[in-house]
Amino acid sequence: MPQPNLLKPVSASCAGLPPSLPEHPRIGEAPAEPGRHDPASLRSRRDFLTGASSRRPLDDDYWIRVHRRAMACRFEITLASGDAAAVPVARAALNEIDRIEDQLSVFREASALSHLNRRAAHEAVEVDGDLLDLLVECRELARATGGAFDVTSTPLSRCWGFLARDGRVPSREAIEKARALVGFDGVKLAALDGARPTVRFERQGIELNLGAIGKGYALDRVARDMRRSGVAQALLSAGCSSLLAIGGRDAGWHVTVVSPGQGAGGADRLHANVWLRDAAVGTSGAGEQFVIADGTRYGHVIDPRTGWPASGVLSASVIAESAAVADALSTAFLVGGPELAERYCATHHGVMALVTPDDGSETRMFGSVAGVSVQTASACGPSAARSRRATHRQAQGRPEPRRRARASGGGAPRALSNADRSAAS
Repeated sequence: MPQPNLLKPVSASCAGLPPSLPEHPRIGEAPAEPGRHDPASLRSRRDFLTGASSRRPLDDDYWIRVHRRAMACRFEITLASGDAAAVPVARAALNEIDRIEDQLSVFREASALSHLNRRAAHEAVEVDGDLLDLLVECRELARATGGAFDVTSTPLSRCWGFLARDGRVPSREAIEKARALVGFDGVKLAALDGARPTVRFERQGIELNLGAIGKGYALDRVARDMRRSGVAQALLSAGCSSLLAIGGRDAGWHVTVVSPGQGAGGADRLHANVWLRDAAVGTSGAGEQFVIADGTRYGHVIDPRTGWPASGVLSASVIAESAAVADALSTAFLVGGPELAERYCATHHGVMALVTPDDGSETRMFGSVAGVSVQTASACGPSAARSRRATHRQAQGRPEPRRRARASGGGAPRALSNADRSAAS
């Protein structure tokens, strides 16, 4: 999925826990590598994870971050200190993400998706029910977005050189030839009673690539398992583009959506503050991969409908119950712009879109999601933020939440520990 934007959990803060931790790594910015922590905290961190006693007492409030690299990004699960018992569940979730990558990556020859791409133009290929369900969702999203989201667009990415990270401007003839191979209408899904599901390509040259939905799909899968295991509060993230909140005390998990500054020393641009509760957010942008020809910048996100790179939108973020849907729609709205976002949100409840044009104009917001509050960059003042959040809650019939939770016994909010407990799993 395109990842130039930043989704930044603000100190990984959930309103029920005072957010005075160091900032969570921004989405779009390389997280601190495991081991790059205060040496003074290493023993207590190791002791905490192994169950050994520490030389110094642990603070009452801190974040536990369990993480692993998968799908070419860092997957991370953030838990509050009170939920430390869920660390084994988080590690099991990361193991499941590894298994999902083994099945869905086009960069692994033995994956189910690579096998499908090799054989489905010649014969119906058997797939498991989970992959079929994902492809059905991809088909429905392609239809609902008029083809702005399409997992068969790999020939176009290859034509433009972005698949091999060697961008170029192809000839119009080459673009049209590649575009003729694109379209989910050429993918036939079958699930007959009593038989294993199958997939068949109706023409040679079709290739499936789930990069625009795969990370969100993985978050959905493991969040489902974590909930079944009794986890009620957690923040899951995948690289620079995808977040999923399980629970969310009081106002919810606080996340900011920004775009990275351009050039050396460029300041990040804030698009919105978001408070998530049992919801996901996906974001897409123009990207770091691009090619410049005759003074025109062509980004790596291709419009499957035209064969040319998307233009006109700096950032598209989507909030939905499903991380897979949020990821897919953020790509679709980057391609289709505010017009598509407005049409889609008007007919699909439970989806919110934040679309920022690349002409410097303000972020536009469409739709709504229960349990989610948004403050756009144009309303960044403290009073405006309170007013904007109150307006959304009133529209949903929800009361204004309590202010930040107090430490037990009253008094000022308790400061959290300066050292997160972080585990590379």
